[in-house]
Amino acid sequence: MSERYLRFWGVRGSYAAPHQTHLGVGGNTSCVEVCCDGHLVVCDGGTGIISLGESLMAQSDTDELLVVFTHYHWDHICGLPFFQPAFSPKWKIKFFGPGDTAADIEQRLSDQMKAPYFPVDVETWMADIQYLEPNVAGLTHGPIGISYYNVHHPGVTYGYRLQVAGKSVVYVSDNEVEFLKGSVAKRIHEFDEDEHELLARMVNEQRSSEVSAIQGVDILIHDAQYTPHDYNRKRGWGHSCYVDTVNLAIDAGVRCLYLYHHDPTYDDEQVAAIHRDCLQIIQARGSAMECHIAREGMKIPL
Repeated sequence: MSERYLRFWGVRGSYAAPHQTHLGVGGNTSCVEVCCDGHLVVCDGGTGIISLGESLMAQSDTDELLVVFTHYHWDHICGLPFFQPAFSPKWKIKFFGPGDTAADIEQRLSDQMKAPYFPVDVETWMADIQYLEPNVAGLTHGPIGISYYNVHHPGVTYGYRLQVAGKSVVYVSDNEVEFLKGSVAKRIHEFDEDEHELLARMVNEQRSSEVSAIQGVDILIHDAQYTPHDYNRKRGWGHSCYVDTVNLAIDAGVRCLYLYHHDPTYDDEQVAAIHRDCLQIIQARGSAMECHIAREGMKIPL
């Protein structure tokens, strides 16, 4: 199999939203498949991974994959107990995510499948399962190179950068882009002039770090969950206002941005309105960056 592509299986944040008004964008939670010549990397295991698993069981070209988790909030792992390849002895599956050891990763994934939360635990999995140790040098899966870094979300949360088929892809499902800047601005009156200078340096350093992590990438898949109105009410929850996401991507020279982790309360028209506003921001800033809505089932050639 010589296909090279990226496919969205789940694009919602927080919880699944299988409503008629949402199905143009999709109702499943986070899951993205990256394929390069039969080698599969899956980003997150939300409800979208269930349909991916069904698709994989219906083919015979590959029987091995790597699943990387940004973090272990329920919307990113709740599809795993229903992932059919894990219950098949044909498959070899590697898991990676935040944790000090491979045992930490195993515990965090298996806990949700223990009584009283689920009737079938991971001991019933029949696949060849491997939990990967942390490696600051990154990971490889076939021809796909993977590095990871910390992003701003409650608990330890990773963003992933994949090098695949000559393309750079960054996957950041949950990240609050302007958290530090907004927090400082909100409380700036509490600090003296010397502290203002220190805080300004901190804000600039964080911004530089965020820009550097995605500088010049071909494809950025990034949290754009909130409108400005909702972000003001949910500041600190670990998700970005779409305005901040699109401006960060422009500043970093990203070639193509996919708005991701859509709020489950937003219907198709609300997500479309967010997209239209992003396109206006890009035009106003004189950027040539492409910007798309991440939609469930969308397949992007690499």
